[in-house]
Amino acid sequence: MRALALIVLSLLMTGAYAGERLVGSNVDVRTVIAFKVSDAAVQRLAPEGWEVSPPPAGPLKGFNLVLVLIDSSSSSDSAGKPVEPFRGAVLAIPARRIGTNVTVTMVSYGIAGRDGSPGAYGVYAPGKVAIERKVGSGPDQKPLADETWVVSAEDGNAIDARIQYERGPTTQSKLEQKTYSGAKPEFFRIYRVEQVADLVRSTAAGVDRVTSFSFRASGSRLASLFDGTEQLIGLISVPSYSRTVFLPD
Repeated sequence: MRALALIVLSLLMTGAYAGERLVGSNVDVRTVIAFKVSDAAVQRLAPEGWEVSPPPAGPLKGFNLVLVLIDSSSSSDSAGKPVEPFRGAVLAIPARRIGTNVTVTMVSYGIAGRDGSPGAYGVYAPGKVAIERKVGSGPDQKPLADETWVVSAEDGNAIDARIQYERGPTTQSKLEQKTYSGAKPEFFRIYRVEQVADLVRSTAAGVDRVTSFSFRASGSRLASLFDGTEQLIGLISVPSYSRTVFLPD
């Protein structure tokens, strides 16, 4: 599960280290969907000097594009003052600088509601976000979750994800990572996160508790990525995601 945490995104601990500056914190509910899409199409998301680097092992083995659906319940700045929570969708790739062997998460595009654009990474388009989540049980009393995420950007791109799955055991983890910008790859933020995650689907691990999955993406930025040939590699429900964000000083 540590490989899962490292690939999928960010984390929380206490205070900044020397050479770091605290910029904020947030608490979210997240759904992470990992895809294998056209290699040629996803490589166009990588900046010059970088290449897409799918993980060779782990529960998300082989994915080259991840969609993170985010519903923040609270967010604050470096002084602890509340700020507008982020709600929207973020696309990221596993990438490495050519000639190195270290793979990082690189944010390439996103759609954010209200004041979330262009965001720290400079790649989020403003748009509208509608989220609906239901938790209940089926006829056999198995715990079920039902999620609908409809995200549409002013630039014409849109995502519609409707997911139903059987909830399962969760794993608590702490991790730290650097996440880079696809628009300005010299820029990164440091995340320290505590999260609770439920691995709902993993082709590598042979896990699949998804009972219904409908996904559509359209627009000039998304159509070439999601052209009908994409493969669903993994899905992770993250009902509790608590993150502290730092910048290198």
